[in-house]
Parts: sequence; structure tokens; C-alpha cells
Amino acid sequence: MSERFNELDRFINLEIRMSHVYQPAMLLTLMDSGGTASRTEIAKTLLTYDKSQIEYYENIVAKMPGRVLTNNRGITERVGQDYNLKGFDQLSHEEVELLKVSCSTRIEKFIGQRGDRPWHHRRRSAKPVSGTIRYEVLKNAKNRCELCGISTDVKAIEVDHIMPRIRGGSNDISNLQALCYSCNAMKRDRDDTDFRKVEATYKHREANCAYCNVSENEIKSQNNLCFSVRDNDPQTPTHTLVIPRRHTSSYFDLYRPEINALNYLMSDASEQASANFDIHISSESIPERSASHCYVRLIPRQI
Repeated sequence: MSERFNELDRFINLEIRMSHVYQPAMLLTLMDSGGTASRTEIAKTLLTYDKSQIEYYENIVAKMPGRVLTNNRGITERVGQDYNLKGFDQLSHEEVELLKVSCSTRIEKFIGQRGDRPWHHRRRSAKPVSGTIRYEVLKNAKNRCELCGISTDVKAIEVDHIMPRIRGGSNDISNLQALCYSCNAMKRDRDDTDFRKVEATYKHREANCAYCNVSENEIKSQNNLCFSVRDNDPQTPTHTLVIPRRHTSSYFDLYRPEINALNYLMSDASEQASANFDIHISSESIPERSASHCYVRLIPRQI
């Protein structure tokens, strides 16, 4: 055996440290390609090992081309998990090849006109979610889908943007949730909310509301969607109010990202005070200011 073989054999069998299949899969691709392969070719190899991606596109097949070609157009038929092209046995080899060329031509024309826009929803943003934040999202969800409740042992769990990035959603942890690949795939098709209008409502403030006009020097901690202050009439030094920035009079009118943001600040306040709190959800109208504003009151528990 050559010296280079011995070096590679030792590395693959004894020295390689694996947190994923990536290294041996890349080496396989390079060897299958005569020692040189593009990044795209290597990426395609990695994709063949990613079961969650296959399952994602299995779901796409069932919902989109499979449904249209079978139910709407009658071009195909479904038998169990298989799809059959009706009348395929009536086609000659030459006819099949001509039809394949026509399909390829339609794909190339579509891509020429649309570019990569049809896949924008699968792309990462310029600033991807950090591993630390992804870990926190999955930890807070207890490794279960926050929509259907299924465990990560059954289906792969993904970190999803509640307000999609293409609609201006941020990577702030309050805008993230854990969804299984099925719920994440279905969410886009089922949700017809005009997120541009939703985004505008986050900026709603009332001129006559004290909580909409808290000064910066009163704020103890904050994130994009809420902030905390000390109570004006505290029962203890750490008696705290956590307040959503958007003006709303009811906790039940809050959006999921706002509830997430409130929870994170409440957890932070508990850690900072090294104490457990009694939690009271309220809305308040200050006598000289008529507007009421939802808030959460944290009162350290007496031991």
C-alpha cells in the first residue's frame, strides 16, 4: 500500500473526529470524482444523507405536484406511496426521451425567468441564527414542536421565524419558535396573514398612555418588543413590571413573539433577583391618563 493510502486510512479510521457525517461524505465525493469536486457537488452528496430534507420534499411532492398531476389533471395515479405515469407502457423509448427533453426545457425556461426566487423561503438570511440562540429556542421548547407537540425523537425539529425574514422578521429570540419539519413546511401554505400590516401594528402607541411613554432612564432591561421597570409603589426593592411596547389593553391580544419576549424578561428578572416571583397579569388606567395598557407584575415571593 502507498504511504498516502496509509495516511488517509489512519485518518479516516482512527483520527477523524465526527460531530456529523460531513468529513467522510466529502472525502467520498472527492474520491468518486477523481480527486476533485466542486462545493456544489459536495453539497449534493451531503443532502443525500439528510433525512429531514428528504422528508421535507416528500411532503412537497404530496401537497403540490403529486396532488395536481393526480387529482386535478389525471396525468398520474397514486398507488400507496408510489406514483405511476398513466399510459407509460404505451410510449416508445424515443417518445420518452423527447418528453424528457421537453420537461428539461420547461425547467430551464422557468429558472431563466424566475432565477432563484422560488427557493427564497429555503435560504438563510445574511445573518443566520447563531448556534447559541438555536440551542436556547430548542431548550425552551423542551425538544418538542411548539405547534403539534411532537418530540424530536419522532421528527426533526427546526428553528422557525414566526415573522418570516422575507417579511422583515428578525433573528431576535422572541421571533423564533421550534417547529417540526412538517409544521414548518405547512405553515407557509396555511398562513395568509399580510405580515406587512402586522409589522406596522407593533409600532402602535397611545399618546395618553403612561406605559407607552416610559423614559429610557426608567427602563431596567429590554428587548425589541418589551421592557421592564421598577413599580412606582413597590412592595419590595425588586418589585418589577414587564411591559409590552405595543399598546394593547389585554394579555390575550398579544402576539406570540410578544409573549416570548415577556417570558424572557421575566426569566431574566428572576435570575437577577435570585428569587421566585408571583406573577400578576393586569391592565391599568392611570386616573389622569385614560388609556389602559397590559403589563405583567412580578412580586418576589415571601419565604
